[in-house]
Amino acid sequence: MNPWRWLRKDRPVVHQVTDAQPSLRDDMRKREISYLVKMGIRLVCLILAVAVPAPWPVKGLFVAGAVLLPYLAVIGANQRGHEPPPPAGFTSPDQNEIPRHRREIGS
Repeated sequence: MNPWRWLRKDRPVVHQVTDAQPSLRDDMRKREISYLVKMGIRLVCLILAVAVPAPWPVKGLFVAGAVLLPYLAVIGANQRGHEPPPPAGFTSPDQNEIPRHRREIGS
């Protein structure tokens, strides 16, 4: 074995495990937890807006949280994790592959 082989510039690219995307199950679980936390905060805002005797500006903040958080929760839950672009030359233009935006999960 050559002890100096690591100095060669033409060595093949070795992909690390950290290059892999998280599994679909892990990604969905993370999004579900995020959604439930945001909706829990919304519920607390709604209860505080009704139950706490506070001045109107404070109640207005609670109502705004109760109204805006569902929108943010749904947008966040539908957003898939960030996927980096594939390396150049990874796929050929004549390759028959389903485009990423058309992939569906079978039932």
